[in-house]
Amino acid sequence: MANRIVLNTISYHGKGAIENIVPELTARGYKKAFICTDPDLVKFGIVAKVTDLLAAADFPFEIFCDVKANPTIENVQNGVEAFKASGADCIVTIGGGSAMDTAKAIGIIIENPEFADVRSLEGVAPTKKHAVFTIAVATTAGTAAEVTINYVITDVEKKRKFVCVDVNDIPEIAVVDPDMMASMPKSLTAATGMDALTHAIEGYITKGACTISDMFHLEAIRLISENLRGAVENTEAGREGMALGQYIAGMGFSNVGLGIVHSMAHGLSALYDTPHGVACAILLPTGLEYNAPVAGARYRAVGKAMGVCGIDAMNDEEAAAAAIAAVKQLSADVGIPADLKGILKEEDVQFLAESAYADACRPGNPRETSVEEIAAMYRSLM
Repeated sequence: MANRIVLNTISYHGKGAIENIVPELTARGYKKAFICTDPDLVKFGIVAKVTDLLAAADFPFEIFCDVKANPTIENVQNGVEAFKASGADCIVTIGGGSAMDTAKAIGIIIENPEFADVRSLEGVAPTKKHAVFTIAVATTAGTAAEVTINYVITDVEKKRKFVCVDVNDIPEIAVVDPDMMASMPKSLTAATGMDALTHAIEGYITKGACTISDMFHLEAIRLISENLRGAVENTEAGREGMALGQYIAGMGFSNVGLGIVHSMAHGLSALYDTPHGVACAILLPTGLEYNAPVAGARYRAVGKAMGVCGIDAMNDEEAAAAAIAAVKQLSADVGIPADLKGILKEEDVQFLAESAYADACRPGNPRETSVEEIAAMYRSLM
């Protein structure tokens, strides 16, 4: 079977990467940028790091920041109308997954207006045209939305998230500048970092894994394991390592899929507004334990990438246990809760299990599952 790999046309990495935004826009003849971001990034001056560059170059722009932490259908539809009214001809999205997911949906609908209801984009939608030209500027080291062909939208009415997978939504240019991430609070750094680790590990064991994605995922696991603690403490080396590690994880999982950890996490975010990275971090060890009977042989490489000492001398069962222990330790070290106590309610378990089973990430899981088994995993963490 042939493996398809979709990546940005161009990406910029490292300190000062944002200085390439204006030259890229002007070289292509664009005239006005639609800045899609979230209100906190405007409030705390993060967006200004980019808009100051645009203003200095007399490049017109308009800011849209009606974006929630878990973006909704309404956010997207408001953004579509704002884009139309702005007279912009390109998008610069600044933020983490929420801003970028909103921007992707806006860009797709502008060029494919038959999907204006947003819900019809769920799954693999048959869009015909590429989204509006987009430069994606990451402000968190976790989602890798700047390099993926996925985005997630919350359906408030149905109390669920839905995943959209579309090669036409990937930003043409990604900008990964660790200086844009330096002011992120510890809790957000930890949550998004564990989301990145979940991307890398789930991507490594997913059914669709291939040689190219394995290369990305193992290097991402190494970088994240070595740098997340430092990033939470806001060290320069930690920020730089995480910026690169999360992007490399995105290069992998975007092309081969994820698994039940993400499908279960989506429901928690939709129903309780739980931060996605926190949900992933809590669920990851349980998901790994569940998948061990069919994917456990791959856990040795995960543990080795995480720096587990003596793992080569262990048998497969011991190596798998050591890798899972390393995941739990990293999560604890950066302050992530160990369970869902105080979050998950018994009356919601069946609904959440059904939603997770229907989620687009679930088919990629290495072990076949059921609504009942997913419900049992939720309950094990209560």
